Amino acid sequence: MLVDTHCHLADPKLRGEVDAIVARAHAAGVGRMISVGAIGTIETDRATVAIAEANPGVFAAIGVHPHDAKDCDAARIAALRELARSPKVVAIGESGLDFHYLHSPTAAQEDALRRHLELAAELDRPIVIHCRNAEARLAAIVGAAGIPPRGGVIHCFTGDSAAARDFLALGFYLSFAGILTFKNAAASRAAAAIVPNDRLLIETDSPYLAPEPIRGRTNEPAFVGRTFDALVRVRNADRGALAAMLAANAARLFHLGAE
Repeated sequence: MLVDTHCHLADPKLRGEVDAIVARAHAAGVGRMISVGAIGTIETDRATVAIAEANPGVFAAIGVHPHDAKDCDAARIAALRELARSPKVVAIGESGLDFHYLHSPTAAQEDALRRHLELAAELDRPIVIHCRNAEARLAAIVGAAGIPPRGGVIHCFTGDSAAARDFLALGFYLSFAGILTFKNAAASRAAAAIVPNDRLLIETDSPYLAPEPIRGRTNEPAFVGRTFDALVRVRNADRGALAAMLAANAARLFHLGAE
């Protein structure tokens, strides 16, 4: 069984197709999915929780994406706190820093990140982190504030081995997406090779970042196996042992239980 630890089933690109997408994922051996809200308004988080509640094997993460950090006020945090009453909400996020696009000002992103770290600690959930062109600043903020007691994951990790070691030292898991299959992703593959067995995860980030050789198409959880294949090669791993390890890591971080 594979686990897609980061997908966006409530994304408008997948609207009306969720049942078929979940069915294709199960048929492809993907037993569990963490569907992340966070993008856009609180309605995306509400839809994400509803999808998780309606589908065995699907769980939810809720938060405010750094692109929308300017909208992360006390009322939004309160709404997330209320949504987190659902037992299918297993993480807070994705939050973090994106200094590439800067759709929200740097100060707003940093403030929102601190709010999410506090909320994750308060609710005893792990945090899901987005990081682009901001590794050093993110590490500094988390180092000062502290990682939530339940830990967290740097999703869609694209940094190099040095950044990987910094985040591992803070206590994070690292999750790798379809980028691992891209020809120009040698640094990410080198990082994936050094992550300890018990801190490694995979994801799709669907509907984005479809892996080779289907790059450019709409991504979905069924395609996480292509990233898994790349990881097998990078780590020269036994397929069965690696799949079992990744599933155990996801269950441990997100407290998925026996469902």
